[in-house]
Amino acid sequence: MGDHEMMMPHHGTTVSSSLTETWNTIGFTHPHRKMMMHMTFFWGHKTEILFKGWPGSSTGMYAVALTFVFALAVLVEGFSLFSVIKPGTNKAAAGFFQTGMYAVRSGLSYMVVLAVMSFNGGVFLAAVGGHAVGFALFGSRAKRSSGS
Repeated sequence: MGDHEMMMPHHGTTVSSSLTETWNTIGFTHPHRKMMMHMTFFWGHKTEILFKGWPGSSTGMYAVALTFVFALAVLVEGFSLFSVIKPGTNKAAAGFFQTGMYAVRSGLSYMVVLAVMSFNGGVFLAAVGGHAVGFALFGSRAKRSSGS
């Protein structure tokens, strides 16, 4: 074997060490942007949430992003704990409506999960806070027992 090749265990194949070196250098970065993808929680406003380049490096846009994630989490709780189907409604129509609401709630839930997967501590706190506020507004037993 040459200087730039190594034997892979159990397979008998050789891999160029320059290829391995390139992979180790790049890691989890995008080939055109030299930004590391975080795999642990971090604090700071320079992050990317949900969409490429958003919110950017602006503190104000980071605050908007946190507000957006918070609102999404509140909406998820609202959709999961609030029923608008009235007794006596056509069962087929109610079923379609309920299925549509479930699809919307699922989509919003996944958006919150994807935002939290940015591993930004502020985004995580905004999501948890949004779920807590949404539950307090729409689903707590105290609210239900008061007749609201």
